[in-house]
Amino acid sequence: MDIQCVSVLPRVCEVLAASGSSLPDDTSLEKLLDWFTATTNTGVSLLESAPCLLDFISNVAFSSTSGPGILSFTLKLTGLIAASEDGFKALEECSVLKLIFDPHHWKEAGLWEDPCLRIGWIQGLRKMLQHSKALRLFVQADLIEPLLQLQTDSSLFVSSAANQLLAHVLLLYQSLSSAGCNGANKRDLEHSGVSEQTIISCSGIITNVSEYLKKSLVLKESSHPPQSQQILKLLTLLLVQLRPPLQEQLLLTVIDSLEELVTKRWSLPLMDVILAANSSLQDDCVSKQQIVRLLSIMLYMKKPADVIQVAAAFLRSRQHDPTHAAYAAGVLLLPLDIATGISLLKTNSTGVDLRILMTEQLKSKSCISMICVCLTNIPQITVMAPDCLPCPQRLIVAAVLTFLRLCRGDSSSSSTACVEVSRFVTGSSKVQKCAMEALSELSKSPEAEALLADVFKLLTEYLNSPDSDPTVLQKSYKALINWIGVCRDFSSITDQLREGLMQAVRKRACDIRWEARDSTVEFLGHLAEVCPIGEEREPLKTLLGSCSFTIPLLKEALQDPESYVRASSIATLAQTLTFSWQQGAALTQEQEEIVTQLQEILSQDSEGFARRAVVKFFTAWFSSCPSPTSCSLLMQSVPSVLSQGVADLDWEVKLHTLELAELLLDKTFPERLPLHPYAVISNQPHTCHAGENESDLLCSLNSLVDQGVVPALLCGLVDCDRPVALKACQLLIKLRDTVSSLLVNAADPRVSCMLPGQSWVQEMRGNKDAHTQGAPHVGSESRDEAAEETPCTDGDAVCVSVCEVLRTLDLDKKLSVLMQSSDHIYNSPLSLLQDILTASTAASNPNSDPGQEVIVDCY
Repeated sequence: MDIQCVSVLPRVCEVLAASGSSLPDDTSLEKLLDWFTATTNTGVSLLESAPCLLDFISNVAFSSTSGPGILSFTLKLTGLIAASEDGFKALEECSVLKLIFDPHHWKEAGLWEDPCLRIGWIQGLRKMLQHSKALRLFVQADLIEPLLQLQTDSSLFVSSAANQLLAHVLLLYQSLSSAGCNGANKRDLEHSGVSEQTIISCSGIITNVSEYLKKSLVLKESSHPPQSQQILKLLTLLLVQLRPPLQEQLLLTVIDSLEELVTKRWSLPLMDVILAANSSLQDDCVSKQQIVRLLSIMLYMKKPADVIQVAAAFLRSRQHDPTHAAYAAGVLLLPLDIATGISLLKTNSTGVDLRILMTEQLKSKSCISMICVCLTNIPQITVMAPDCLPCPQRLIVAAVLTFLRLCRGDSSSSSTACVEVSRFVTGSSKVQKCAMEALSELSKSPEAEALLADVFKLLTEYLNSPDSDPTVLQKSYKALINWIGVCRDFSSITDQLREGLMQAVRKRACDIRWEARDSTVEFLGHLAEVCPIGEEREPLKTLLGSCSFTIPLLKEALQDPESYVRASSIATLAQTLTFSWQQGAALTQEQEEIVTQLQEILSQDSEGFARRAVVKFFTAWFSSCPSPTSCSLLMQSVPSVLSQGVADLDWEVKLHTLELAELLLDKTFPERLPLHPYAVISNQPHTCHAGENESDLLCSLNSLVDQGVVPALLCGLVDCDRPVALKACQLLIKLRDTVSSLLVNAADPRVSCMLPGQSWVQEMRGNKDAHTQGAPHVGSESRDEAAEETPCTDGDAVCVSVCEVLRTLDLDKKLSVLMQSSDHIYNSPLSLLQDILTASTAASNPNSDPGQEVIVDCY
């Protein structure tokens, strides 16, 4: 612990323990506790480093006038110190432990009703209960009773924390008792203070917990439903974390209460309890058969809405029970079977009564949520073993397609008995989205390719429909991409189907809703990625007529009034053109016009989304070209992109610009620098490349200046946004180390570049002075020579010598500073302690302005 903090801490403890003391911001106490915790984790004893903490805890424990925040902090701190056996012993000798964790003490003081105090009590105990002595204190002080009362506390935060603490107590008892049953460890246990009597005493905890759960689980008319749900969640938590025999002992006590709940009323938390017990209990366990019976009762209930929820929960839990799994899958498919008239299930596989009741349920508006549950869980069905599937996946796809037609108002193919369901699902975007997501997942079916034409037709109908919600359109595009992505044979796509898709895309590209236009543009990009145009495969050409269809639409989208759409169109253009870039194909006049338009967007667009996308476009272009230098338009555009991008007001635009600069840097020095992950090595020789001699290095450095890389890096170095300056500094260090032979040569080659602004004059002069003082061999120059090396200015522009900048600037020191967070000066324990003292002084000063805000650094 820092010596300055140690010297300030006693005063802080005195302030915090003062009668009625409070802080303007209680998060300061949380940060103080975080510091103590971090110190403890390094192996440092808090009491040895700061003995004042013991007095502080004692003062607060024996006083009832401190605020709830201070008391809560003290309870947590006490638990943190008592987590070690030495700290526990020291606190016990001061007679402070039993008092500070005694709820009656705080109740008598009228403080227990504050949830802040109860949270502190729970979290303090959780921190302390790390060893057997702490557990023994917990048992002897009979703290299990107040802990059980907090399981259904009115505060959700308190009850949740109490649940976790109870599970922690039982796990600690379980580890100690299992070690006690191991004869080889008995001597070690006794040496650490754990006796058989202690373990026997602790076993009373299990009895108390079991009886509490047994009584609490049975729902009485006066019971509060949220509290009952909380008890079920607690039982699930315990069953998941505990091991036999404690797990079985707990379950045997509550099994009758669970059965009563199952037969009278149920809820999803109850199903979670049953599933947790079913998956964690061993097959030879006494209560296993009882749990299996309860699971069967819940699965074979007759109320449609309930049994569907149970079946969904069963499949999500991935239980290894083929019989129940097949039945649960059948229950989830039953609504589709009835609504579409497609026979997905064998006769009476789910029972006649359930089918009749389900049919009636589908005639009411409540069928919407029930159908959504069924559709959402279809992915769980498709991954089942083939012998558990109620029907071939092809039939499930057909049923989903028929149901989606039903959602559009086409009830011609649905069963006569459930035509009424169309009244509720027609036009329902909620149901349509769930069905589209199910259809997307069904693309993974082994029989998907044979059904492509049917899926293609339906999705095109949705894309063409004027009633389709933008979110449904997005799901439709996603489903189409998934199905196209898994298919290899597009012969089933007729000219009529292709024309229908092209018509839909044209329509949606001009939709009045920007979300629909954006989804359409993104679809074209995803399609280009899934179906690149090549010699062997031309699915994109088959579906949309290749780039001759997509690029004109994207050019129009570049002028969209919504910035999201403009940004998406730029990204999609990059995805669409990537293949031609990789092949080194010559640019068309249309593509040259796009480049000009993109440069205008970079310089004129008011939204950062579009400008970021432009820089990424050029980065992708440069990355994809086998030989960027062979593309004159690209190399002509790069200096302008770099200069505009690095001067942008959006820090992300500037950062992406530096990523482009990094690519150029790696391309210029391929033999000397580790390659950028997206860099492409050209098979063609460079006009000027980095060699071992000085002239080659000079030529390469001049090339980087001409391309705008060096000016971009130097501008980025003095940028006000730290991520930008950090990236620029890292790249300049890479460049400096690469051309180091030029920097030590007395004959300065004088590679120069122009930089905007006057900040570089001060930057160079300040660094030159520091460099001269720290390096005498450089300071041997005459005053005239030094003056000659001062950057010369031309209006607002500054001309700097690149080699002089790289040699003079202390880039390593700047990197060290930039690597630190922006608040590193204030984000320290000492600053926090000083803030607490300052805030306390201001709050207690009678002459201070009551309207003046006391500011505390809360980092």
